[in-house]
Amino acid sequence: MTETQGELAGLSKYIFRAPQWYTSVALSLVIAALAGIAAFDSQYVLEDAWQGVFFIGVPTVVASLATTPVDRYFGGQLTYSRSSLLAFACEVVVVVVLVAAGVVATITGRFGQNFVFDALVAALGLVFAIRFLVVLAVSRDSPLVAAIPASIQTLTAGLLLFVYSGTMNYLTTGGRLVNAYLSRPAEAPPEIQYAFSPRDFVLLVLLTALYGVAAYGLVLAIDRPWKRSLGVSVLDFVSGFIGHIAEGTRELEDFFEQIGEEAVVPVTVLAFRNTDDGEEKARFVLPMIHPGPMGEIGGGNLPQRVAESATGLAFPPHATAGHDFNLVTEREVDTLIDAAESAHASIDYCDRATPAVRVQEGEAKLLGQAFGDDALLVSTFSPEFADDVEFAVGLSATAEARVEGMDDVLLADAHNCNNGLGGDDLGHVYPGSKRSFDMIQAAGETARSLRDADEDSLELGVAWDRTTWRPEDGIGPLGVRVAVLDTGGDRTAYVLVDGNNMEPGLREELIDALDGVDHAEIMTTDTHIVNTVESTNQVGASIDWGELVDLVTDLTAEAVADLEPVAAGMASERAEVTVFGNDRTETLASHANAVIAMGGVIVALAVLATVAISILIFFLT
Repeated sequence: MTETQGELAGLSKYIFRAPQWYTSVALSLVIAALAGIAAFDSQYVLEDAWQGVFFIGVPTVVASLATTPVDRYFGGQLTYSRSSLLAFACEVVVVVVLVAAGVVATITGRFGQNFVFDALVAALGLVFAIRFLVVLAVSRDSPLVAAIPASIQTLTAGLLLFVYSGTMNYLTTGGRLVNAYLSRPAEAPPEIQYAFSPRDFVLLVLLTALYGVAAYGLVLAIDRPWKRSLGVSVLDFVSGFIGHIAEGTRELEDFFEQIGEEAVVPVTVLAFRNTDDGEEKARFVLPMIHPGPMGEIGGGNLPQRVAESATGLAFPPHATAGHDFNLVTEREVDTLIDAAESAHASIDYCDRATPAVRVQEGEAKLLGQAFGDDALLVSTFSPEFADDVEFAVGLSATAEARVEGMDDVLLADAHNCNNGLGGDDLGHVYPGSKRSFDMIQAAGETARSLRDADEDSLELGVAWDRTTWRPEDGIGPLGVRVAVLDTGGDRTAYVLVDGNNMEPGLREELIDALDGVDHAEIMTTDTHIVNTVESTNQVGASIDWGELVDLVTDLTAEAVADLEPVAAGMASERAEVTVFGNDRTETLASHANAVIAMGGVIVALAVLATVAISILIFFLT
């Protein structure tokens, strides 16, 4: 992951789940009642609260319940939970503007009640602009169509003010019907009786149109570079991101699918079965895919899906692939699982293996073990910081091992030491870097050592603990898994933690604590389930190291006690999937970060220009 991609990953901090629609509605009524108590001054507090509910809460409730059916009538996809949350947020905007205007009027003494009412008119225009942007982004309607559901809250509030302020009296003397339905100032609080004139509603229409045009112009300005370089609209990304963070939908996958590219990736399976009954005891599965981008979007939940497909205890370590090899949709995981099953069905088993060997070249360290002509290799750069290893580097290292006599090679990236998202490179292992050559040469040297090593009978013991930790603690649903291989008395422990990388120094502390084994390596799955909490939720950042050390040592002891004769075999298949694609992740990250960085400036300029025009309109009208 580069720094640019790291900044994009930081968007995960905005993830939340939209409350149910009735929760938002209830909260909006409470806020409206409190605002009524603060704004109105009748003899009874409850009457003030009711007036607040009526004049502030009713437009919110109407918008909450009416926006969704109106939007869907035009082919939109706003849900009741989203429209209610949007209406509530806009109500808060109105209340904040009114409070600010009231404070200014009180402190300065130069502005009267009319200033507060003018601020209310401006706030209602602003509400339309906010709703217009959200409807435009989520439902992807044309601007004219999006304006219809977007106007509901402003229109309802304006209608109530028109009727209960007595504005109709400025237009006509009216008859009984008109007075009964369109002119009811006697039923309103004194603060708003005859406070509005036709001029105010003309002003509301002008400001609403002005803010709507400004909002749409802002979208066009931001959207142009996206369409030019990615061929998609920024609104597609915003729509998917809002759906994901608010309700956990998979709309973001539709966006990723538009920018994705076809790729052929190896899927390697190393399986162990008991020699007595032939039942599978454990299975290592390694698709050369990155389990991202976040949460369960794309391949974010790849490790768990792979584990659920295995008969024995599954070990899905991290592959040598970066964010360019994120799956665009979760459906692609099924393709990888099918390829893994196909590879598993073609495995030839043998009951002998070599002891493990450890090779270091530069900063690259490899732990390897051979099963016949096949090899399991685990790479780490710890205690140096490292993040993802590029796909091309992994393929080259695998090819180097094959040149030295190996047939199938399962090369796992231990992914066990990183310092978060700080710095320019984040330990990225890319083609042409010194680290890439270190890793490739180490793979070749490891394969030569394994080729010349003696083989012995093979035993395997496994242990697993789901743990009480959760994704917010940096641990995914697979918990901690340990496999101990014994070849002629030489024991090697492979520890797999379901997390995304590891705090510096924790890997060494875990290995030093292990007794009864000759070699060990600590791996993480790089699951991105934990990144719905924050982008750098690494193993060891939120949990007690001592508790994890105790758990790993106990599980290793259980695995040693579970040792029994097994046969092992490895096979690979290729799968055709759709991934983000070369440089697409960097391009997407750059554009998203540019929107965040430049968007604030553009918004500020747009707001200043709009405010200036608004003030001019106020003076002219």
